[in-house]
Amino acid sequence: MAAVAPRRIVSDSIAVRVLAEQAFSRAAGAPLVEGNRVDLLIDARVNFDAWLEAIRSAQSLVLLENYIFRDDAIGLEFRDALTERASAGVRVCVIRDWMGCLGQSRAGFWQPLVAVGGEVRTYNPFHFTSPFGWLSRDHRKLLLVDNTVAFVGGLCVSGTWLGDPERGVDPWRDTAVSVRGPALRDLANSFADTWATLGEGLPDEFLALTDRCLPAGQVDLRVVATVPNIAGLYRLDQLIAAMARRSLWITDAYFVGVAPYVQALSAAARDGVDVRLLVPGTSDIPAVASISQAGYRPLLEAGVRVFEWNGSMLHAKTAVADGRWARVGSSNLNLASWIGNCELDIAVEDEAFARCMEAQYETDLGNATEIVLKLPRRRRKGNIGTAAPQSNASADAADAAPPPYAPAPSSQRTSARVGPPYPRARGGSSGRAAAGALRLANSVGAAISNRRVLGTSESGPLLWAGLVLLAAGAIGFVWPRAIAWPLAALAVWIGVSLIVRYCGTKMRRKQASDAPPASPTKSAPASDN
Repeated sequence: MAAVAPRRIVSDSIAVRVLAEQAFSRAAGAPLVEGNRVDLLIDARVNFDAWLEAIRSAQSLVLLENYIFRDDAIGLEFRDALTERASAGVRVCVIRDWMGCLGQSRAGFWQPLVAVGGEVRTYNPFHFTSPFGWLSRDHRKLLLVDNTVAFVGGLCVSGTWLGDPERGVDPWRDTAVSVRGPALRDLANSFADTWATLGEGLPDEFLALTDRCLPAGQVDLRVVATVPNIAGLYRLDQLIAAMARRSLWITDAYFVGVAPYVQALSAAARDGVDVRLLVPGTSDIPAVASISQAGYRPLLEAGVRVFEWNGSMLHAKTAVADGRWARVGSSNLNLASWIGNCELDIAVEDEAFARCMEAQYETDLGNATEIVLKLPRRRRKGNIGTAAPQSNASADAADAAPPPYAPAPSSQRTSARVGPPYPRARGGSSGRAAAGALRLANSVGAAISNRRVLGTSESGPLLWAGLVLLAAGAIGFVWPRAIAWPLAALAVWIGVSLIVRYCGTKMRRKQASDAPPASPTKSAPASDN
């Protein structure tokens, strides 16, 4: 029996790995794709140069999907490069988000590209018949060229990411990756699925290009293409938080953690996992930053280490766990990204790539300030000089003992931000305001229904919600029409939109029933394929 034990251990280990792979695939809704090469690309200048070089070398196909295309020098450079390739006979397809490009660029911006045969489609523009349909956005950032290379990350096509030296604004901190290998097939299919919802689908011959991608490396990855109400990445993030054993380092631009995810991070930290969260120190929407800070306390009390970026804006959306699993993409850690938007991320299972991610994370902490719970006054004197330079979270005004983790090593210690705050730049994610509203609604709903014990950090949102409701009630008493008329107009709008949608659906059903059935001779060849 002793001789059989090692073999049994090996067999059990293989079984556990198969079970874990199955769990990841089912949670994310994405299979593991082997044989890829993935390169980490940091910040806008490196990414834009690589993207433009790939576009200018295109021979057959360019697929570009992004949330923001800004009418500035960078946007024009991309448009002109796409136009040149389209005029040379390359199939160029662009998906732009209606809300993301609102105030950034108009439809006429793309006229030179369309004039030479390029195609541009707009995702989910506002329609009168769908009053709240605009809340769902295409937040993906994808560029795919031929069957050669693809780029996935958090950057939009805008000069905002390059900063503004004249105003003293540093470049935004963001992350993307280049991908080569068989995973391009799944990336192309994710684009094709969205493209087909906006009009005629891509011809099969163009998608077949990516079917012929040969292995380009040793990296295994999953393409997690999130669509509204599916929440594949949310399930994967929860699973990673539950399975992490040594470390889980997260960077997020608009963190508004929901209770289940906060609990998962807290549970991992209490089990001894080194959980870290790096978020922006300044945001283009201060109200959302305040709501995010209100969620620090439960994380800090559980032992999660929270850091705020000292630069102009941190826009990256990444995670790395146990030195072997990493995620890069467009999804923020909030409900808008998890269940409301179209998002695109890659989940990499490779130790070498994960080490690169960890090294970059440690570099980023060199320009960040660690947030800690405020120390009691009676103990503060004895602790002077024993902790790393840190900042007290504004939401954590109550005196409390520090969480049970050791100070960061000297190489990772950070100093407080000095000088005036960076000017806020325009741009960013549509989901951040919605995510902040969802967090506020969650706190208010819990207080009204008494379904759970509220955390001390939720007192701020309750105060503001209470004041707003009191103001609304006072207006209703004094000027009833100021409340009744907007509600009546909204009711009429929704009612009319529902009737119009009903008529449209009825008409499509009638057209489908009146259409002649396809002849057997025409459908037979399709069935043979």
